[in-house]
Amino acid sequence: MMAKPTTETITLPDFPVTIVRELDGHFIHDDISLKELVANTSKGLILYFYPKDNTPGCTTQATEFTAHLNEFDDLGYDIIGVSRDSVESHESFITKYNLQIPLISDADEKLCHHFDVIKEKNMYGNITLGLVRSAFVFDKNGTLTHAQRNLKAKDYTERLLTTLAP
Repeated sequence: MMAKPTTETITLPDFPVTIVRELDGHFIHDDISLKELVANTSKGLILYFYPKDNTPGCTTQATEFTAHLNEFDDLGYDIIGVSRDSVESHESFITKYNLQIPLISDADEKLCHHFDVIKEKNMYGNITLGLVRSAFVFDKNGTLTHAQRNLKAKDYTERLLTTLAP
């Protein structure tokens, strides 16, 4: 199934974000703009937003992306997860679940607001602001080709692979 073009007009931001990744047992923190990141590679980018490290749905999603990393690579995509958690929380999450995908720490919510993923949620009768699980797919030119909000974590990775497959 081919991906349907999105009607959203979100662009990759030019401001720096902090990307946390593990390399040979050491953590690397890169401050780079996503626009620059895509410009320096020949791959597209899957940017997915999730509410919180070490929670059941978010762990499921991160481990599924890690398990299918080679398939996304074969399709020409890098994957980066984004949450409002701290760099330290991301390091712990990556270590605990042996995640092979980098994570962005967006503690100031600048990236979340750019992608408009902070919304009102009803949690047990209380209205709070929370991060809505979402994914955005950009081609190697940095053009948004697919956007989905209010995702269900379980099996999303497989559904996305089916959508992106030629």
